[in-house]
Amino acid sequence: MTIRHSINQTSADTRARTIRTESRIIVAAGIDTVWAYLCDVARWAEWAPTVVECRIRGGGPLRAGAWVDQRAHDLGFDHRRSERVTAVDEPHAMAFAGTMGTSVARWGMEFVPVGESGTAAMMWVEVDLANVMRIYPARALQAQIQRVSDLEMTGIRAAVEADVQAGTGSP
Repeated sequence: MTIRHSINQTSADTRARTIRTESRIIVAAGIDTVWAYLCDVARWAEWAPTVVECRIRGGGPLRAGAWVDQRAHDLGFDHRRSERVTAVDEPHAMAFAGTMGTSVARWGMEFVPVGESGTAAMMWVEVDLANVMRIYPARALQAQIQRVSDLEMTGIRAAVEADVQAGTGSP
């Protein structure tokens, strides 16, 4: 008996599968304070568990077209990664594009004032599953990304609110 495996793929198999997560949190600080904190990429290691060090390539402010270079630690090893800043709409939104594993990924944050001294913050992440990452169950990867994003948002809130309480937060 000969077993034959088809290598033909349907259009559904060849199109990219995109997963998306969203994490939301209210920060007890004004939108300008939250914005200033997140634009200070050197502080990203305070809230992003995989970021060891972060900087804007060539210096300067966070701006569309800039590159954010990171030294990261995940999956048990140190490595470098870079993300392109794709949008900066002060103080309402910022977005980035890079990779996650072997897949194209995008992420960003959006901010809306709440009352006189609060900010609703939302972080979204999109990953176009490709190559070997298509083997990983999409729901499991989505759940993992969601957990990390939720942790990051909690870290952002804690850091910004600590700065405000200490009187070191920006405007």
